[in-house]
Amino acid sequence: MGKRLIQQRRGHGSLTYRTPGFRYKAEVSHLTQSGTVVDLLHCPAHSTPLMEIAYANGDRTRTVAPEGITVGDYLSVDSTELRSGNVMSLKDIPEGTLIHNIELRPGDGGKMVRTSGSAARIVAKDEHHIRVLLPSRKEKILLPDCRAAIGVLAGSGRKDKPFLKAGRRFMKMRARNKVYPRVCGISMNAVNHPFGGKCSHVKGRPTQSPRSAPPGRKVGKIAPRRTGRRR
Repeated sequence: MGKRLIQQRRGHGSLTYRTPGFRYKAEVSHLTQSGTVVDLLHCPAHSTPLMEIAYANGDRTRTVAPEGITVGDYLSVDSTELRSGNVMSLKDIPEGTLIHNIELRPGDGGKMVRTSGSAARIVAKDEHHIRVLLPSRKEKILLPDCRAAIGVLAGSGRKDKPFLKAGRRFMKMRARNKVYPRVCGISMNAVNHPFGGKCSHVKGRPTQSPRSAPPGRKVGKIAPRRTGRRR
């Protein structure tokens, strides 16, 4: 009798794939009002350090910390001051400014550019569109009312220090509930992946799967428009 594939087991309550949310400090989002930085935190769920913001009414929130931020700094929302950590609408940010934690839609709290040491740049603006250059060197067009935070995210030297041994890398991945090590499907057993088995690196079935395929079969190229080398 077979068993569920990895893509089928995720989300079904198995301890192997259950996210350790009790270790995570908070969900990151933009500031809702101006406040003061009261603490800097480390969260296993984020590669960037977090900062805790206290508002005047006593409420607190947590968001990603940019470079140069210290406890006691005052951060504002929708101001005209280009200071690290301030949150502004893209239409109010000058071209060439480095930004992070960018909203895909106005009010979603920030979805892009949240990795340590990363930053995006505004390259062009008009009345209805803002063109942003992402760290991947791709450009994305966003609405002018989308918000972003000013500055470069902290923790830029994270990748400079090597893991040195596999056990340390394994524990790092375990803290964030990441599947490690990642093995290609053709090297797995037949019960673990559709491409597995046969003791050889030869796929026993096509790599193209239809859009309507069940979760255990939907691997490889999902309903591709074309395959092969482009000539």
